[in-house]
Amino acid sequence: MSAAAVHDEASMKALLAKQKAAHLRDGEPSADKRIERLNRCIGLLVENQKAIEEALNADFGSRSKEATAFTDIAASIGPLKHARDNLRKWMRPSKRKTSPPILGLFGAKAEVRYQPKGVVGVISPWNFPVNLTFAPLAGILAAGNRAMIKPSEYTPATSALMAQMFGGAFSDEEIAVITGGPEVGQAFAGLAFDHLIFTGATGIARHVMKAAAENLVPLTLELGGKSPVIIGKSADMGVAAARIMNGKTLNAGQICLAPDYVLTPSDKLEGFIAEAQGAVKQMFPTIKDNPDYTSIVAQRHYDRIQGYIDDARAKGARVIEIKPDGEDLTQQEHRKIAPTLIIEPTDDMKVMQEEIFGPVLPVKTYKAVGDAIDYINGRDRPLGLYYFGDDEAEREQVLARTTSGGVTVNDVVFHVAQEELPFGGVGPAGMGSYHGHDGFLEFSHKKAIYSQIKKDIGPLKQMRPPYGPAIRKFLEGQIRR
Repeated sequence: MSAAAVHDEASMKALLAKQKAAHLRDGEPSADKRIERLNRCIGLLVENQKAIEEALNADFGSRSKEATAFTDIAASIGPLKHARDNLRKWMRPSKRKTSPPILGLFGAKAEVRYQPKGVVGVISPWNFPVNLTFAPLAGILAAGNRAMIKPSEYTPATSALMAQMFGGAFSDEEIAVITGGPEVGQAFAGLAFDHLIFTGATGIARHVMKAAAENLVPLTLELGGKSPVIIGKSADMGVAAARIMNGKTLNAGQICLAPDYVLTPSDKLEGFIAEAQGAVKQMFPTIKDNPDYTSIVAQRHYDRIQGYIDDARAKGARVIEIKPDGEDLTQQEHRKIAPTLIIEPTDDMKVMQEEIFGPVLPVKTYKAVGDAIDYINGRDRPLGLYYFGDDEAEREQVLARTTSGGVTVNDVVFHVAQEELPFGGVGPAGMGSYHGHDGFLEFSHKKAIYSQIKKDIGPLKQMRPPYGPAIRKFLEGQIRR
């Protein structure tokens, strides 16, 4: 049975049962086996680079091959290599102290062993479909698990390619890809996995979590939200604007960690606008036929983003479309939207109520940094938060008084690329975290093991009836401040 042939719930359940049976039959894979599986994944990415670039370009209509090589291919190989090179160390049992400590003095031992959970389900999104499949696999395979993958129907060419890639390098007992639409995804989310990771929209995550709850499947949810940028008064505005606009235009802003809105000091607003326009002009002198500028993935998303712009303009916002060449984008083969600034948006505008996921950037002003912090804290906790500035006290104020999944200081998005840092959300932005060692731990069962002392000596006997002076003296020492 090929991976691509699995479409109905019964077939998916049979495939899951097959993987679970193989896990029990073969037991925990050795470090060498895990490394071999990770190397197979790396090989798939290296050998299929051109096919991946072409598939994603076809799915988006226009997507930079260099951007794909950077964000989907190289950014996947890095985590796989990191896991491969470190998993022997991660697999070692962790020794712990005994309670009470006197038991340890007599030879008792406590440790944690890291076991594979079994079969992990992966629901990956359309914006970086290869990276957000392979990057979780780094932790999943390092931890010794098997995987079933449901990629997005919005990138059908890439999903079909991944089914072909994995089908040629892995048995369906190890890794299998299930393609299909929303009904397949819904059934997939309801399978009795040993763990499930979902990357996507918060609204869809509510349905995934509900479906997983039927089988009490533990979840990792990597969602999104409105990731804010605070520009401090000490920031270098030219550097800040260039880095913010790079993050906002990468993949046309279709990134869960894209800067969603900017908070800038009132007296710095016009400076930011000018620097943002200059940064876009330098990166994209033209947009319409520029292969470096990515299209919006589907008409539904294009209409949604255009709706944000129209709504903001109708409600009185100052709208600045950054089109360095003055191109008319109303007639075009693909769904490209120019980088667009929404100046001083109000909270009744849709662009300030929903995650944008496109090249539109609201810019609000503040008088004191405390006001910017209060504005952020009045909303759902975001996946990412970004601060620009050289004022250490101000930076620490922002870090201490806000809560987000992660933070990048003096840039945007970059914390996701750090394999030694956990990546995850908080609240509506997600739950759980992975990458590097944290990914290994996320997809491992942490088995607690206590080995009792062999001889039945005093401390143990005192814990059993009949109780006498020794246990009472011990308890007196424990029950105190």
